[in-house]
Amino acid sequence: MTVEQNVLQQHSQKHQQTLLNQLREVTGTTDVQLLQQALQVSNGDLGEAVAFLTEKNAKVPQQDETTYYQTSQVASDRYISVGSQADTNVIDLTGDDKDDLQRAIALSLEESNRAFRETGITDEEQAISRVLEASIAENKASLKRTHTEVWSDSPNPHDRKRIDNCPVGLKNVGNTCWFSAVIQSLFNLLEFQRLVLNYSPPARVHDLPRNQKEHRNLPFMQELRNLFSLMVGSKRKYVDPSRAVEILKDAFKSSDSQQQDVSEFTHKLLDWLEDAFQMKAEEDREGEKPKNPMVELFYGRFLAVGVHEGKKFENTEMFGQYPLQVNGFKDLHECLEAAMIEGEIESLHSAENSARSGQEHWFTELPPVLTFELSRFEFNQALGRPEKIHNKLEFPSMLYMDRYMDRNREITRIKREEIRRLKEHLTLLQQRLERYLSYGSGPKRFPLADVLQYAMEFASSKPVCTSPVEDIDTSAPPGGTTGQQLPPPSSAEQDSLPPLESSGLASGPATAPSAAQQQRVPIHKPFTQSRLPPDLPMHPAPRHITEEELRVLEGCLHRWRSEVENDTRDLQGSITRIHRTIELMYSDKSMMQVPYRLHAVLVHEGQANAGHYWAYIYDPHQRCWMKYNDISVTKSSWEELVRDSFGGYRNASAYCLMYINDKKPFLTEEEFDKETGQILSGMDKLPPDLKQYVKEDNEQFDKEIEEWDIMQARKAQQEKLALATAAAAAAASTASSTSTSSSSPQPMSIESSPPDNAVPQQDPEYMEQPSPTNDSKHLQEDTERAISRAAAEQEERSPEALLNAAIKMEYGRLLRFAQEDTPVENDYRLQHIIVYFIQNQAPKKILERTLLTQFADRNLAFDERCKSIMNVARAKLDLIKPEEVNMDEYEIWHQDYRNFRETTILMVTGLELFQKTNYVEALMYLIYAYQYNKELLLKGLYRGHDEELLGHYRRECLLKLNEQAAAMFESGEEPEVTTGLGIMNELVVPCIPLLLVHDAVRDLLAVEDMRNRWCSYLGQEMESNLQEKLTDFLPKLLDCSTEIKSFHDPPKLPTYSTLELCERFSRIMAALGRVPTEGR
Repeated sequence: MTVEQNVLQQHSQKHQQTLLNQLREVTGTTDVQLLQQALQVSNGDLGEAVAFLTEKNAKVPQQDETTYYQTSQVASDRYISVGSQADTNVIDLTGDDKDDLQRAIALSLEESNRAFRETGITDEEQAISRVLEASIAENKASLKRTHTEVWSDSPNPHDRKRIDNCPVGLKNVGNTCWFSAVIQSLFNLLEFQRLVLNYSPPARVHDLPRNQKEHRNLPFMQELRNLFSLMVGSKRKYVDPSRAVEILKDAFKSSDSQQQDVSEFTHKLLDWLEDAFQMKAEEDREGEKPKNPMVELFYGRFLAVGVHEGKKFENTEMFGQYPLQVNGFKDLHECLEAAMIEGEIESLHSAENSARSGQEHWFTELPPVLTFELSRFEFNQALGRPEKIHNKLEFPSMLYMDRYMDRNREITRIKREEIRRLKEHLTLLQQRLERYLSYGSGPKRFPLADVLQYAMEFASSKPVCTSPVEDIDTSAPPGGTTGQQLPPPSSAEQDSLPPLESSGLASGPATAPSAAQQQRVPIHKPFTQSRLPPDLPMHPAPRHITEEELRVLEGCLHRWRSEVENDTRDLQGSITRIHRTIELMYSDKSMMQVPYRLHAVLVHEGQANAGHYWAYIYDPHQRCWMKYNDISVTKSSWEELVRDSFGGYRNASAYCLMYINDKKPFLTEEEFDKETGQILSGMDKLPPDLKQYVKEDNEQFDKEIEEWDIMQARKAQQEKLALATAAAAAAASTASSTSTSSSSPQPMSIESSPPDNAVPQQDPEYMEQPSPTNDSKHLQEDTERAISRAAAEQEERSPEALLNAAIKMEYGRLLRFAQEDTPVENDYRLQHIIVYFIQNQAPKKILERTLLTQFADRNLAFDERCKSIMNVARAKLDLIKPEEVNMDEYEIWHQDYRNFRETTILMVTGLELFQKTNYVEALMYLIYAYQYNKELLLKGLYRGHDEELLGHYRRECLLKLNEQAAAMFESGEEPEVTTGLGIMNELVVPCIPLLLVHDAVRDLLAVEDMRNRWCSYLGQEMESNLQEKLTDFLPKLLDCSTEIKSFHDPPKLPTYSTLELCERFSRIMAALGRVPTEGR
């Protein structure tokens, strides 16, 4: 049997086996014959098969024993049904031996077969179509809903521009993160990439009979080629795969709404590619055995060896994606061992013939790309829904497959037997060790060494009083003669009693509880929590023990404890050595000849019915792991991969592992040009038609950037003209009012007739204000103070000399502030812009012009001495040539300071609201403060505030809101439940991507805390309406995408003067008491 002869026929059995494994996993049924019967009557539909198996009156007819061998039977069609009835066109609906259910199943089966014969479309493909249609419909709906998006698809094309040769991401076009993860892992297999890019449809395609598959496969292949070409040569940071997904949707039509899992999508995707290449292979090798490159790349063969009721058999079977069970195993090798040895199977006949059957799988040919499906979902029959298995499963970066190869069958069996013997001995040792570590005959058990230590501590304790109850007054309280006196409480009872209050003792007799107290019924609310126990009393001690008794007892206990500790160490050492021996069992060189390197890990985060997918893919050229999360492509590490993929303590875990043969470097190596010998990269690797396609797309993107730049330049020009016009009007107005109000001639009149070549500049609003009562008052006072000091110390009284001296003194004062080490609540940057500039090393020319602007403030015109200095400063400003001070750079520095002030106002307001426990209003201030502050800090350490402080309170605010919302949900009362879920949907959930995007450990832990709080409700009993609301809400909470689809607008900033802002900042920072941000 060859691959070329049987690729289509063998694929039917391979697909049937995959469905069989999934059905076994979902239902928990281990009876192979019953599973095969379910697949037969459901025509391969998993949903119908599950319904059939869970139906109480389902009948399992006897099957011929040859059914067991049908895994390698040659079939005439890929989707042939199992059993004889599929081959019959006449269905008997009148037979007395069939009930209504069986006749309906038969009719349904015949209709399905007839539909497939007419259209070439299976029920499985129709089900996949329904999911894709829902996915794209949701995407279109989301486009209407999310018109207020920020930090997602930026209107600025520069934000969407690809940086150097960074890998291109894929946009999530509506619950298609699974598509992105699968396609990225395949695209980064360079051999697969070459096959797709260089694929050309059959030359005589128009002469071929156009069936449904060709209508589907050829357009899909073309769109996949287009998508791959953009991923190679696009100038965009990410591209849109909608057209490829649209073809997947349009391929099938159905009105039902059953959903398949992602492994089915992956399986079907490879099927379509296989079909497309099969058409080309048959044309290229006419008259010869066609070779399908998809089959050669992804499909291998194994030998099924076994015994069936005493008869040996061997069958060769093909496989593609190899399914592995996760539940009950700790690492990948354990999963493989269990899958390769299917164990013993009961006889198909009655107990009279009690011979057992079993089989082993041995790989005869491994594919270059070896894919494992990790089955992490199982059907909970009690709850009636699927559940995800979060158990930890480890897998290596290098996997040696020698132990599973048919050529190593005998040596592997010897080693397996040795491992079995070692594990039996290991079990005995662990049981013996457990007796030491969990000692006792009651329900509570403790380590024996600790028990002996506690006994020694008890024996050596000194009693404080003669009786544990001697200090407690047990007499009847006043007026209690008519009541029945309570007996004294025992020592154990006393430990559990709450402290008695004096008011309670004086209120009445110590009788039984009143009738009202007896009739009080506790109100049941969901999720009630127990109280913490009261503080325990001091340690008990023996009443009487002599020195001799204590000495003998301590000696015995000490000796026994040493013996126990030695025995425990010996057992632990033996267990460790056996573990090490088992681990090294296959480490000899002869069993390390078939190395497979981990290429990609596909990760799912969430529950069985909701979640998010992304991929980790190894880049052999950069020698690092890359994380592909929709549009985001970032460098990662093995440690991050382990954290997200192994499972066990988070909702994220791997569901698919892709290994590649490490001895076949062509899988991930770039191709060389045959003429020049140079590596083909970028656009050079594309065929001519795809080069033109990418070129046109890049030209369109370049045009978009050019139009954006023109539009922005036009806006900037309009803003400059408006500013210049406003400045000229203000200058003219001031000059006019000054000339009419002053009775003496002015020594200088610069503003009334500026030089022709001078461009009027508008000073920053916080440096120059029209009224001394506003924010410029503190600057005016500082300026007048500097002028007075200069006049007192300067001999020369000319305005220019006084200006120079005053500027020098003011700069010296501000320089001391900038260099002073001050507490966190006293930030001089808020008091003066020059301090901010000095700390951030602004250019000297920027500092000089800013100081001149301060002394050119028109508010100084009310004092004659200051007015003359102001006129000199204004004249100097006008004489500064454009080449001396870059006005664009000057404006950028002042804009940065405005941003710093706005960030400070956001932070102060948010922290004040947080202190008042107004977390709902505080959140948006803290969110935007953190975001703006992070942008400032990208330019320098002193551009913003403490990032850890802001991150701490942003995180704490989200956690507080999560707690509030969860408490409202736990109340079970409808108004509170709706309000709590509203807080989560409108505030918390939209902010979660902000905590995930930078992978900060504390932020990730906070997200895990919030998710775990809500996921913990899944296993609890609650009313149906609460369960429905929770089921609807959880997918939104568990979505791991870092793309923010909707968000609140920035909060409106209150207006603070500089003095008020400094006071509020100082007050809130002092009130926080320098709360440490290490941890939560």
